[in-house]
Amino acid sequence: MTLTRTVPHLMTLADLTPGQIQRIILHSYYLKRTSLPWLGPQSRTSKDTPKLRMPSQSLFNKTIALLFSKRSTRTRLSAETATLLLGGQALFLGKDDIQLGVNETVRDSARVIGGMCQGIFARVGDHEEIEELARYSPVPVLNALSSLWHPTQVLADLLTLNENAHLFDPSLDPGPEATGAYKQRYRKMQEVRPLTVAYVGDSANVLHDMLVTYPRLGHKLRVASPDNEKYRAPKPVWDRVVQLGCDKGIHWTSDPREAVHGADLVVTDTWISMGQEAEKEQRLKDFKGYQVTEALCREGGAKPDWKFMHCLPRKQDEVDDEVFYGPRSLVFEESDNRKWTIMAMFDLLFGKWSLLARPGETAEMGSE
Repeated sequence: MTLTRTVPHLMTLADLTPGQIQRIILHSYYLKRTSLPWLGPQSRTSKDTPKLRMPSQSLFNKTIALLFSKRSTRTRLSAETATLLLGGQALFLGKDDIQLGVNETVRDSARVIGGMCQGIFARVGDHEEIEELARYSPVPVLNALSSLWHPTQVLADLLTLNENAHLFDPSLDPGPEATGAYKQRYRKMQEVRPLTVAYVGDSANVLHDMLVTYPRLGHKLRVASPDNEKYRAPKPVWDRVVQLGCDKGIHWTSDPREAVHGADLVVTDTWISMGQEAEKEQRLKDFKGYQVTEALCREGGAKPDWKFMHCLPRKQDEVDDEVFYGPRSLVFEESDNRKWTIMAMFDLLFGKWSLLARPGETAEMGSE
């Protein structure tokens, strides 16, 4: 009898247990610490040179299709550079490069691409597109962004929060910056304490993955969006929120000041996503008063040492320069970490088919 191995796919973090999410974060941190010494200037006389260790090469001789129907900066850069570090080749397939959606169906394209590549990282419009890709692909499909979900962004946010755990808990000692390849690799990642996270803005794909993830990791979510159904979580998303019991850890309001009350972290996102340009004038009116500023957070009663995150690209209507470029901002660390969390997912999902590990399984951090 021939055993057929089930092809793993990932559409949203709602499909993972909290333990599996933590596994990816830890693995991301390990890969980052292993890879960084290779990316700096090399010296023949460095004492650390013999201690350098290659990151996992699970994508050696493998090709990952980057199937992007939408523009991208961070996601594309992260995917291409991460694939290279894992020993593989990234093949960018834009909407004008292949027959998909023009002369060939999604079903046929999934089979053709999956017959020549070992993974598909898809950035699509409607979420149904990526569901159909996964249904017919013979290789793993990972959601790079869809109308409903954005799991790779939320993983990068979580890695950033854990790396900055000391900013939210003075009892944690960040310690001196580790130097040398050996210390960089084995510097332990601290775990961030439960936070009160305020999200101010549109109910879009980033927030949706936050809704099904943060409460399960012990964080409280306080969300502000205009009192209009189109700015609230759509039914398929909210059904998952309720199914996972996350609704108990979420407070939703139309008042941004109410949302930021007691917040350790304030998050926002674009108010006008790709494809919504025709709604720009109305959306700017609807979101008047939602710009993240020092004044808004002070008036709302955010914690004195609150921090700020934004998935980028950012527009000044969403957050002013004082916050965005100031000491509260973690946005560029967040951006950098897109690479390491995508690298971890590529390694586990495309290289090893082990992303959907059994609950309670731990990552073998020293065995890559």
